[in-house]
Amino acid sequence: MSQVRKLVAGNWKMHGVASQLSEALLIAQSLAQTPAVCRVALCPPTTLIHRMSEVLGDAAVLVGAQDLHPEVKGAFTGDVSAHMLHDAGAQLVIIGHSERRAAYRESNDLIAAKVATALHVGLEPVICVGETREEREAGQAVLVVESQLAGSLPDVLDAAHFAIAYEPVWAIGSGATPTIAEIEAIHAAIRAHLVRRFANGASVPILYGGSVKPDNAAAIMQAREVGGALVGGASLTARDFLPIIRAAG
Repeated sequence: MSQVRKLVAGNWKMHGVASQLSEALLIAQSLAQTPAVCRVALCPPTTLIHRMSEVLGDAAVLVGAQDLHPEVKGAFTGDVSAHMLHDAGAQLVIIGHSERRAAYRESNDLIAAKVATALHVGLEPVICVGETREEREAGQAVLVVESQLAGSLPDVLDAAHFAIAYEPVWAIGSGATPTIAEIEAIHAAIRAHLVRRFANGASVPILYGGSVKPDNAAAIMQAREVGGALVGGASLTARDFLPIIRAAG
């Protein structure tokens, strides 16, 4: 793998109100005192994006969103466009998380359309892939992930800034994680796909996600082709998130 600056992104999911912005500020203050080697991002609920970007100011923490609509604007009640997210202060966006693939039946084609829209307005996409437990037990993990990559990554990504997040569905929120060897095998397959398709395929960060915690972060970050982490619950507090950020160094 070419030298890649790792990305550690926190996905707050449907957690967080204004009072919890103090945790984001604590993270930023710690990084101001001791800068991180990696890039750091927090992806709060949409209602907090603008306020978090104001609280953080020019701190070394990117603010991201958790989803977007593929259309630039229109009669889509309750949805949020890429332009709106960018206007609110978002700099990147998570796309295709397994929870949305499953609960909202998001297809690879829809995810690819969202990725293209994100790029159009200047949002850096973090595109998620990952297999279910049944697919892994059937020996199909690599095939599933490669299929998701083939369908979810539009050609307009060539030479663009983006990241891939490998999140085995069965590990998310379960406390279980694949072995380091299993992580490395999937990340190697992802890297091979990226190199085949994109001019910058060797330098795209590939994040691992799924029950990343302070006590397992160092081992995961040291695995081959792991270019950071997409962190769920452990990103909600500075106490848990900061050790994961430091592990990326």
